[in-house]
Amino acid sequence: MTVPVIVRIGALVLATTAFYGYVGQMVPQKEVQPPQEIAIRSDLTTAEMVQVGREIMEGKGLCTTCHTIGKSGALRFPDLDGVGARAKTRVPGLSDVEYLAQSMYEPNTFIVPGFNPGMPAINQPPIGLTDEEILCVIARLQSLGGTPTVTLQTTHRYHGGTAAPGAAPAPGTAAPGPATEPGKAQPLTIPKKGEQPGGGAAR
Repeated sequence: MTVPVIVRIGALVLATTAFYGYVGQMVPQKEVQPPQEIAIRSDLTTAEMVQVGREIMEGKGLCTTCHTIGKSGALRFPDLDGVGARAKTRVPGLSDVEYLAQSMYEPNTFIVPGFNPGMPAINQPPIGLTDEEILCVIARLQSLGGTPTVTLQTTHRYHGGTAAPGAAPAPGTAAPGPATEPGKAQPLTIPKKGEQPGGGAAR
């Protein structure tokens, strides 16, 4: 007796579905939960900031999704082992704190040789770390080959500080202009004939 083609196809589909369903049940299931928010007390010590920074890197910050610690070979992003020591001399004119802050607020400003751009600014969505959380991450990074020095009162050009000499203004910082008295309107200057707005003579 010849089995109709349509029946054979149906049997094959059912057998394939049953097989992959069985295999799928054998694979361990892992439920992914949103990163747990970490409360940062105002009196955290530097040592406590290192621990909090580690938790942030492994959780909300998603740092260990791409970066490794203590691995070598073909890596997609730089390994972080020893970064606490390298950060002090990586970019001339930048301290380790300023360099590490720049690496997170403006990660494409300096690209480690041998790697490509790809890291997002972690103070913006979808990661969105706060300035205090980033200070804790800096403390953790300093501990990888160096000595942590930051506190929650530490400032840098992206958080209550000023840019290094010759550096571009931090994102969102307006360029300095003529000083004006708060609340006082400035007089309107109409250029004379033959002059460009701003006082320069036409040429």
